[in-house]
Amino acid sequence: MAIARAQVRGTLWLLMAACLTPLVICQASADDFPAHVVTIVSPYQAGGTNDLIARILAQKLSARWGRSVVVENRPGANGGIGVAAVARAAPDGHTLLAIASSALTINPALYPKLPYKVDRDLAPISQTGSVPNVLVVNPDVDATGVQALIALAKATPGKLAYASQGNGSNGHATGELFKQRAQIELLHVPYKGSAPAIQDLLGSQVQLMFDNLPSVLPLIKSGRLRALAVTSAERSRLLPDTPTMAESGLPGFDSSAWFALLAPRQTPEAVRAEIERATVDVLNAPDTRERFDAIGIDIAPTGSVALTKRIEMESRMWSDVVAKAGISID
Repeated sequence: MAIARAQVRGTLWLLMAACLTPLVICQASADDFPAHVVTIVSPYQAGGTNDLIARILAQKLSARWGRSVVVENRPGANGGIGVAAVARAAPDGHTLLAIASSALTINPALYPKLPYKVDRDLAPISQTGSVPNVLVVNPDVDATGVQALIALAKATPGKLAYASQGNGSNGHATGELFKQRAQIELLHVPYKGSAPAIQDLLGSQVQLMFDNLPSVLPLIKSGRLRALAVTSAERSRLLPDTPTMAESGLPGFDSSAWFALLAPRQTPEAVRAEIERATVDVLNAPDTRERFDAIGIDIAPTGSVALTKRIEMESRMWSDVVAKAGISID
């Protein structure tokens, strides 16, 4: 009997140890984090809005953690190459993803064979920043407001061309949303990035474009492009006299470009919580806000819960837009 009781006690201790082991590992991982260099993958070319946010975050997080935090640019496939790399990375918090919203909410609707699933492979940490898109036209276009542009498009269906930063980009999706809400026909002309699209817009090869406000603000201020409306729910502090799309007769139109930080899905919860705390804290720092303001980015330290909800909501919206437009990219 004594031997049997000893065996039972031994078995119970083993079971308890087995149950506690994951907690111990998670706690140890959080206590030791970061153990070495942290890499933030930015799946676009250097110099863009997402890249600027990633580099500010890297600098601030490095100072907070006392460890090197570096940015690695892995462009391609509308952000898909970098996202897939992070999804496959070791889930220990040392590889993070700085990403634009289109890769999270638009790409899954456009690309039927993506090598990742956002809800399966990625864990939201926090939204980081946002910028309104702005509808700009070449000054030769005979429209000084959104309704005038809609009237012109209806009078010449399919004749007006809108440029985008590429198939599946936020500018492309926003253009399709505009077409559907305004019930007009426009010709889509995709480019490999914002810069060549803007050049052709300036040269009148295309007539209009939805682009991130910081990219075109100098051209608006110089008069080389005309801003008709911003796509955010509220007016931009950088263009206070320019109405929103909703104010221009398209209620509920909201298509801001926003940016976020994520980790591989299986990253321990305690480690994710530390990354979230650190990210929100450094974003809320006054000097970080000043740096974001200087480059025209609205700071958005929302945390993981709000980011998860936004991804879900906008994924449904863009899935509907893409389905109605009949867009599919292999």
